[in-house]
Amino acid sequence: MTTEHAAAADGAAQTRAGQSSRRRGWLVFLRDVVIIVLIAVLVSFLVKTFVVRSFYIPSASMEDTLQINDRIFVDELTPRFSGYERGDVVVFRDPGGWLPPRAQPDRSPFVEGVEWVLSLVGLTAPDSDDHLVKRIIGLPGDHVVCCNALGQVTVNGVPIDETSYTKLPDGSPASADEFDVVVPDGSLWVLGDNRNLSKDSRYNTDQPGNGFVPVDNLVGRAFIISWPFDRFGLLDSHHEVFAGVPEGTGG
Repeated sequence: MTTEHAAAADGAAQTRAGQSSRRRGWLVFLRDVVIIVLIAVLVSFLVKTFVVRSFYIPSASMEDTLQINDRIFVDELTPRFSGYERGDVVVFRDPGGWLPPRAQPDRSPFVEGVEWVLSLVGLTAPDSDDHLVKRIIGLPGDHVVCCNALGQVTVNGVPIDETSYTKLPDGSPASADEFDVVVPDGSLWVLGDNRNLSKDSRYNTDQPGNGFVPVDNLVGRAFIISWPFDRFGLLDSHHEVFAGVPEGTGG
């Protein structure tokens, strides 16, 4: 082999080695990208499942606290340790019969797949229409009555001033329908802030749960409005409204 032939052979070998090295570099890069994406999806899924979930508001039942199409973040983790308090705005699964039957829209498998993937990481909330958002008024053992002579709700005999969050015409009672209930163990009595436009505990006493929401049905406590941006901010639980209410005894 001549010197020229040997040099050409060496050059070709170096070219092939360089191409192979570049291919390996791209494969390593793609592998790292896939691993990073999978880790991000897994972390997002775990956060959504155990820590925070996103929901949108489909109705006016919580106005003016929450508006139609508001996006909210729901704390799933903290209530597991600290429990729930009167005044908390909570998201919960339908206890049965609270929501009307809903026809599923016809969508292509591709759209369904994309929404499923996005829902896994909490970027969409396709099940928002299957959940409800209300404010806790009565805890297990509480005696909740409406209305007293001033048109107020009382909890364990203590009247509560709900004017800071309810949407009511001036002079209207806290509820157009009277009620007198004792909240059973493991359940809650909930009302919407827009009292004249909320199908809440008051209007579901004929359902299997008698209007009470099992604590096990709660997804978590809403704590922030994330969208639209001009409404971004923390949600007020107005715990001070219930500060003078004693612990319920079930009587």
